[in-house]
Amino acid sequence: MFILILCDIGNTTFHFLIGKKHKKYSLKDDIPKFKEKILFVSVNEKATKKLLASNPSAINIKKYLNFKTEYKGQGIDRALACAFVKDAVIVDAGSAITVDVMKKGIHKGGFILLGMSAFIKAYPKISKKLKFDFEKDINLDKIPLQTKDAIQYAMLKSIILPIKEVAKNKNIIFTGGDGLVLSGYFKNSIYKKDLIFENMKRIIDANNCIA
Repeated sequence: MFILILCDIGNTTFHFLIGKKHKKYSLKDDIPKFKEKILFVSVNEKATKKLLASNPSAINIKKYLNFKTEYKGQGIDRALACAFVKDAVIVDAGSAITVDVMKKGIHKGGFILLGMSAFIKAYPKISKKLKFDFEKDINLDKIPLQTKDAIQYAMLKSIILPIKEVAKNKNIIFTGGDGLVLSGYFKNSIYKKDLIFENMKRIIDANNCIA
């Protein structure tokens, strides 16, 4: 049985989809040599070289993605997430949170927020008393009366409000490691865990990349 391996190389991790199974490696991990064919996209040149060192026949499918935008410096991961969307806001909540607006199939621009993990790591650098564990049930409709709630309130508001401002009544598509949590704070939102991989498959099928 032929198994195709897809790889999404981000700023901090390698994400693999092997058949239907997910596998994740940090940038410090050794990447094994796979017998199967690998097709990948990457925003990290150093990590790309690491993948190719152990899997020299891996194919970068960036050249097959035809996504036009006036935005300067948009990463392949963001372009790929937006590629097949006509009208929606796409939020990829990883180590950074990228927000992109699509209208009538045209990319209108976007912005980048700190990821939730970056917020969580930043506070203890100011003071050890600001170390906290994230809790999903924080009340965002009430001003906090204790420090751990105050930090989480500020973090979530800093992320949620800019997204709500550009989204208005548009549908919002969330993906990324923290996408499921964040999607719960929005109406008209859906979470697509494998959005990047789904769109990679569309491009592969359309261009017969595995021939």
